[in-house]
Amino acid sequence: MKKKWTFRWVSILLIFVVIASGCGNTEEDSGNEESASQESNEPVVLRAIMEQVPDSDIVQSMLEDFNQEYPDITVDIEMLPYDQMREKILSSFLAPDPVYDLIVVDNPWMYDFASEGFLEPLDGMIQEAGDAYNYEDFAAPLRQIAEVDGQTYAIPFYNYALGLIYREDLFEEHALNPPESIDELQNHIEELTTDEIAGTAMQPQRGYKIFEEWANWLFAEGGAIQDESGNIVLDSPEARNALTKYIETYNASAPEDSINWGFDEAMRAVSSGQAATMLSYNWMLPTLNNPDGAAGDLAGRFALTEVPGGKSVLGAWYWGIPANTEQKDAAWTFIEWITSPEQDLERVLNGGAPIRMSVMEEAGSHEDGFGEDYYNTVKSILENASPLADGPNAEEMIQAVGTELSEAVAGKKSVDQAITDASNKAREIMNEEK
Repeated sequence: MKKKWTFRWVSILLIFVVIASGCGNTEEDSGNEESASQESNEPVVLRAIMEQVPDSDIVQSMLEDFNQEYPDITVDIEMLPYDQMREKILSSFLAPDPVYDLIVVDNPWMYDFASEGFLEPLDGMIQEAGDAYNYEDFAAPLRQIAEVDGQTYAIPFYNYALGLIYREDLFEEHALNPPESIDELQNHIEELTTDEIAGTAMQPQRGYKIFEEWANWLFAEGGAIQDESGNIVLDSPEARNALTKYIETYNASAPEDSINWGFDEAMRAVSSGQAATMLSYNWMLPTLNNPDGAAGDLAGRFALTEVPGGKSVLGAWYWGIPANTEQKDAAWTFIEWITSPEQDLERVLNGGAPIRMSVMEEAGSHEDGFGEDYYNTVKSILENASPLADGPNAEEMIQAVGTELSEAVAGKKSVDQAITDASNKAREIMNEEK
């Protein structure tokens, strides 16, 4: 039987904080109850929380168009760094007067938020939206993450599935084709490595980043993180092979002193010409090829392909409605609008990460898009992608496994011990029967 002790202890601690801060607010609470009876045509302010990332800026830029159609709904977005978001959202879930009426949910949080009753089920709203909304148009792996115990609790906002970004000009110079296996990837990276340029910019930073990157090597070696029943299956020969090869490539071809590198450092290395490849989010390709972007004169020389083996790590953000908000109808009105095929096309053409299959098809032929090859590759990536964890305490499990992997790369543990410890900690955190 699965339990959620880690997540519940966090919730219990936050309850005490909320209770303490809410004492003496009886009159205010009474006023809030009266506001719940407001007429539906009265102006509504939706208080939303989002991460400080370009995709959120794109949404912010679209609010004027939303208000032309829905002048009585104001969306007030608070943007925060990722590390601050989860605690703020949990506090709002537990407050008698919630801070947020509309939230974005990172996929590792989905199971805990939904199973604790913090999110409003959306199945009825999706059904009422009808064929024009076309919920099945969202990439299937994205839809599956939002489904917990047979109900749908969120709508995809943007994906951050990984692909291999590489310097197309250097591949052509060395007569290299996109690698189809980890062995080919290692050989390509080794050949591209010189005294002037690293063959790859890796992200072995302790915790989330190394797990997110290494898991693509695991999938390519035929391994898995969980089986179809959700059981942890990390303790495998495939996992040991993948970690051994990952460490070999890091030692031979990554920039010196990059043991603590994450996304930002790897991105700077590739965009500045210090590294030839990186495993990164698919939507980084348009950024790197932007003539006005960080890559400067290198813009236009980058290409995207699927990770070797064709199965990548899938991350995603979702729109969700807190169960304790009184503005559920208004919140759904905005979600339905921003994720509709028409508005999603506009968001993607403005640089947003794709989530709908039809939008990728249409954007590929659009003069403002980033090219048919790019969208076709993203479609292929999304069709066969898997999250790092699905189940209780996923966030904690990801951090624990990533810590063990980092210990091996740093030489503090053997590959065998790191995989054994990572698997044991993952099972313990996700409360599986051993």
